[in-house]
Amino acid sequence: MEIRSSTLLRVLWFSATSSLPILTHADFVEDSNVKLDLKNFYLDRNYSGTTHDVGSWSQGLDLQYSSGYTDTMIQVGLDASAQGAITLHSQGNDGSLPYDPSTGKAKDDYGRFGATLKLKYSKTKLTIGDHRPNLPIASEDPSRQLDTIFEGAVLQSNEIKGLNLTAGTFWKAVTRQSSGKEDLYLYGGNGVKRSSGLTFVGGTYDLSHALSATYFYAELKDIYTQQYLGLKHKAELPDGLKLTSDIRYFDNGQNGQNLYGKVHGQSFGSMVTLHKNAHTLSLSYQNMHSSQNFPTMNGSIPQPYLVHWSALGFVRPDEKSYGIKYSYNFKDFGLPGLNFSTRYIYGNDINYGSDKNATESERNISFNYTIQKGKFAGLKFDLRNIHVNKSFADGYNEFRFITTYTYKF
Repeated sequence: MEIRSSTLLRVLWFSATSSLPILTHADFVEDSNVKLDLKNFYLDRNYSGTTHDVGSWSQGLDLQYSSGYTDTMIQVGLDASAQGAITLHSQGNDGSLPYDPSTGKAKDDYGRFGATLKLKYSKTKLTIGDHRPNLPIASEDPSRQLDTIFEGAVLQSNEIKGLNLTAGTFWKAVTRQSSGKEDLYLYGGNGVKRSSGLTFVGGTYDLSHALSATYFYAELKDIYTQQYLGLKHKAELPDGLKLTSDIRYFDNGQNGQNLYGKVHGQSFGSMVTLHKNAHTLSLSYQNMHSSQNFPTMNGSIPQPYLVHWSALGFVRPDEKSYGIKYSYNFKDFGLPGLNFSTRYIYGNDINYGSDKNATESERNISFNYTIQKGKFAGLKFDLRNIHVNKSFADGYNEFRFITTYTYKF
């Protein structure tokens, strides 16, 4: 199994483990936990035209250790993880696993490991090493076999009530399509020109108990800058109704040497979600105001803060897209743990070459069930069907079946 790690993480791991006799205070040990995530992932995608069908079946594991903190003035902790997967079957490159073009198949097996040093004072924490962030400018990707992991340093502070501040830098990432960490570059680029890192700062402030605002600024050095502004409001309505409203805005610009040319454009998205008992209904709109695709990072690193991020993303030049989503929880039928969801998104006005009104659409249906009791409590089953149509390329019909289980030691 191929396992790679950076020099930084080797140093951190050695430093932390060699210091364990000093760090083994009660809180460091007693507050520690270990868990093992097991995931069996199957994907089958059939194209409507001449594009070759693709798919894969794999078994993965993700072993994660998280320590408590020492009782020193500056509290010290350590996290560590080891990920690995074996390919049971593959056909072509479906983007789920590291792909070997010489054989036309995914690699037989692959793995990664890493560690994170944690330093905390009061309500401020510094982490150095591996991260699985959920930020508007960088996010993990749990949608395939192994998660996206970023390597870097992040400072978080909650010293002011209602204000969560975050700043940091990521200099490498290991994506769902790779087994080792690599420098960051623009998705769709050839990877020859790479950035020295993504630097960011931002935060979320609770303006009231119902309204919060988020702002982030990021620079993928010598490639692009990105600003994000988001507003989220929650309201309690009569008859047990709950309404959640989201507004999300991105502004992308050029940076430094413009290694992939000038980056520009804005994205506006809005979504309203109505909750009533077991029912959830969402309506959404997204507008790409740019002559370019929305910029994302290599390895299909996602941008889930776009309201229409999905299998397609709906991020093409000048694209306007409209979405509707409905979810139902079957607990009222005596079936707790069973959920149903369906979503449809339609995009038009796409500037695609000579076609100024290209279209695309995506329909998703999913059932997921989590065993609630007994020996296998927590075992999850997820069945999804994704149907895609495009006026400018082959569409496809895709099935995914995912089984996950977490064992806590």
